[in-house]
Amino acid sequence: MKIRTILEIDYLLLLPVLTLIVFGILFIYSSGITSTGVQVSNEYIKQIIWASIGLTVVIVLSLFDYRKFYNISIYIYLLSLLPLLYTLFFGHVIYNASRWVRIGSIGIQMSEFVKISVILLLARFLADTDRNKNSFSRFAVSCIIVFIPMFIVLLQPDLGTALVYIAILLSMIFLAGVSMRYVSFMISCIALTGILLVLPLWQTYILQKTLPFLTALTNYRIIIITILFFVLIAAISLFGYFKFKKNYFFWIVYASSIIIFSLGASYMARIVLKNYQIMRLIVFLDPNVDPRGAGWNIIQSVTAIGAGGIMGRGFLQGTQSHYRFLPEQSTDFIFSIFSEEAGFIGGIVVFALFLLIINRLLFSMKITTDPFAKYICAGLAGMVGFHFIVNVGMTMGIMPITGLPLLFMSYGGSSILASMIGIGLALSIYVRRYNR
Repeated sequence: MKIRTILEIDYLLLLPVLTLIVFGILFIYSSGITSTGVQVSNEYIKQIIWASIGLTVVIVLSLFDYRKFYNISIYIYLLSLLPLLYTLFFGHVIYNASRWVRIGSIGIQMSEFVKISVILLLARFLADTDRNKNSFSRFAVSCIIVFIPMFIVLLQPDLGTALVYIAILLSMIFLAGVSMRYVSFMISCIALTGILLVLPLWQTYILQKTLPFLTALTNYRIIIITILFFVLIAAISLFGYFKFKKNYFFWIVYASSIIIFSLGASYMARIVLKNYQIMRLIVFLDPNVDPRGAGWNIIQSVTAIGAGGIMGRGFLQGTQSHYRFLPEQSTDFIFSIFSEEAGFIGGIVVFALFLLIINRLLFSMKITTDPFAKYICAGLAGMVGFHFIVNVGMTMGIMPITGLPLLFMSYGGSSILASMIGIGLALSIYVRRYNR
């Protein structure tokens, strides 16, 4: 049975994953070499070890029946929150953030593994409520499941990882058929919050000209008055909706709620965000605001990608990495190093491999007869897709720097192990796709 299971796994999913891991190891090795040819880092050795452990995990999980996680998903979720809370209060602090638990010389980032526990519990809840026609209750409980760990991650603070949880939530509730009014409500709130957060920064650091409307967005009293005004409008409209049963009252409440949430969230974000996180938003708008400080990474990353041209400089021939121009080059900016040495053609290959992985996850989601499995695949596809879009986008300067790794390629044991757990679950689902 085990031999048959190994033969039946989805190799069109496994092979691109293994190819990306090999790419990652090669270019982590390249990033550790200086311009004089001296190897100054053994990260590639550690990555080989983590990748080997991850491959073992994939094989074990593909043999294991994923359905056994159904009954214990709540316990996995609750147990995963404990080390996440421990990390918040007692974790190892690096770059002003408490994201790692140290075990000897090994650092574990628990938020990477909690993504999987969130996917499992949310998949169970959505599967259990498939016949529930009350979209609001499904939406509300789904948000609670996701927002609890997401809030803890935000407090660490780790904005990039927190946003991954949103991507997982949206992909899974969309598949679950939750009313689009709730999905669009969340997307609208996130988008408007981001705009209201960025506009005052754009005025101060880039426009360098005072506009009354934008200045008002940072004034505590004006924000409170505006929020109270829209709360009043929403309350009156809500009364009108229940009294007269007119849909336009509902949409007034809907729009007012988006404005209320976004104004409050954007103001709180300006208070909570650290200086370096604010500077990341500013240099996203214009890296030349601080070219030798916060904008350095984006400028050097774009330079590296552009220097690769069509065919690339060749393996171990990159200058940005070997002259140490680009910090975090084996983790956040591994795609920059890869593109400089492999060129546009290499970048297209990486794009194709990630698209194939996402396609196979969606294919497994489509053909499986088990709702629990469908939702797991949807969550994994959302996670992989979001990591890919944001990481590659930030290296190209079209996304803010968030610190998200490029799955399977970036250096990091927690990232690759959590990702391989997800792939192992997907392979287990594929093998048992016709079973209920």
